[in-house]
Amino acid sequence: MTKKKLIISGVAALLLLIIINSSVYIVNEKEQVVITQFGRPVGDAVINPGVHFKVPFIQKVNVFDKRYLEWDGDPNQVPTKDKKFIFVDTYARWQITDPLQFYKRLTNERGAQSRLDDIIDGETRDYIANNNIEETVRNSNRTPVLTDSISEPSSDSLVKIFVGREKIEQKILKTANQRTADLGIVILDFKIKRLNYVEEVRDQVYKRMTSERFRIADKFRSEGQGEASKINGEKERELKSIQSVAFKKAEEIKGKADATAAAIYAGAYNQSAASKSLYSFLKSMETFEKTFDEKTSIILSTDSEVYKFLKSMQ
Repeated sequence: MTKKKLIISGVAALLLLIIINSSVYIVNEKEQVVITQFGRPVGDAVINPGVHFKVPFIQKVNVFDKRYLEWDGDPNQVPTKDKKFIFVDTYARWQITDPLQFYKRLTNERGAQSRLDDIIDGETRDYIANNNIEETVRNSNRTPVLTDSISEPSSDSLVKIFVGREKIEQKILKTANQRTADLGIVILDFKIKRLNYVEEVRDQVYKRMTSERFRIADKFRSEGQGEASKINGEKERELKSIQSVAFKKAEEIKGKADATAAAIYAGAYNQSAASKSLYSFLKSMETFEKTFDEKTSIILSTDSEVYKFLKSMQ
């Protein structure tokens, strides 16, 4: 009899423990809970952290995240207003603000992600299709910076925009939030993560960029050749000027030297007979030294000064 009571007490304690465990649930600070009974919400959402109670076995705890959640869109090919096809990659951050309404409309986060795919991708496609590609790339009408010493910027950099990428993102965010107002969620932020041309257009852009770089290179070459010709011309002109001045100076010096030599010669001839004889002798010796060597044979007239000196030496 005692053993039977122990078994009954043990079973009762186990059932009580199961009932208590099924009745109590804990909500932490990053969670919010919706209690459902047979699939239908019961009461208000539980957003305060702590220990809470529910009807065991009948009611179910549905936990939702209270923190900011991410949405990452798939890159989509979208045509712009000016008929250029681009790939657009987007992302957003959202939050569950009304868990009860969220459960009624979307059930769980997977359903929310699928709904956001439809809403955000659709709005992105609509707004990009209604604007030119420059509007989705740039934010302002900035002044082009000429980094390549080109006299004029390319035509693409001068296209004026009226909306800009940032305003397009804001409009997409606003419109998307209007469509999610009854879903119990709010989209906190939306951004275009990456834009790129489709492959066919990308090849055309690369070719145009290459052609532009070649044009700039040719311009630099022609400018360099012009500068080189200018420098060479100035060099030749300066060289001729220097040579002309040097030649003039040399001629002046040579003329002065010839005049001085002539004056010396004249003075020598105007000296006494002895001096003249000595001068004549020295000039003759100088002529011998420069003209004759050991193998030279000469024929002299008896009237020449050279013959007279040679005769006198005998």
